[in-house]
Order: sequence, then C-alpha cells, then structure tokens
Amino acid sequence: MEQLTLTTPALLFSAISLIMLAYTNRFLAYASVIRNLHAKYLENNDDSLLRQIKNLRIRLNLTRYMQIFGITSLLFCVLTMFLIYIDFYIIAVWAFGIGLILLLISLALLIKEIQISAEALQHQIEDIEQYLGNK
Repeated sequence: MEQLTLTTPALLFSAISLIMLAYTNRFLAYASVIRNLHAKYLENNDDSLLRQIKNLRIRLNLTRYMQIFGITSLLFCVLTMFLIYIDFYIIAVWAFGIGLILLLISLALLIKEIQISAEALQHQIEDIEQYLGNK
C-alpha cells in the first residue's frame, strides 16, 4: 500500500474549494429566483409559479446538503493532515477515506440536482410550447 502523505489530502483543497464556490453560486441564484417568484406569486396567484417554487425548494435543499457534505469532506481532509502530522497514520487513512466518501455523496447529490433542474427547464419549455400552440 502506498504511504499517505500531507500532500495527498492537500490536493483536494483546491478541488473542494472550487466545488464549494459553484455550490454557493447555485444557492445564491436559487435564492434570487425564489424571491422573484414569490413577488410574482403575490401579484397574481398563478399555480404554475407554485410548481416552480416547489421545484426550487427541492433543489435548494439538495444544494444545502451538497454544501454540508462538501464542507464535511474538507474538514476530514484537514483532520487527515493533522493526523498525519501527529503520526496517527492508520486513523489518518480512515479519515481520508471518509472524506472521499463524503465528497462522493456531495457529487452524487449534484447529479440529482442537475436532473431536477433539467426537468424544471423541460416544464418551462412545455409551458412556452403550449402558449405558442394556443395562439
């Protein structure tokens, strides 16, 4: 088995940081869209807006869990580095493995969120096609 060194978990820092930046941008975009849809719904009580808001609630929750698992993964990478520093190699290997699994979960949630986002866009396209068909 290859030896785990300080540089191995450190390599994940930049990747996890970029992923967390992307997750945060998604979260902020959803917050903005939800605020706009809320204002529109208060103006005209359109049921199609409710469907969009429900969809966004699911996506927002997925993004929150993506962030939680991503941040926890980063914490386990830092823990791994500390454990290597104090010569607890066996525990460090396990901590690093847990961090990788958490990162995998975060990325799997991202895939699910992308699928839901694509479905939401399909609903938008269907609404537009239905509107154009009625003209």
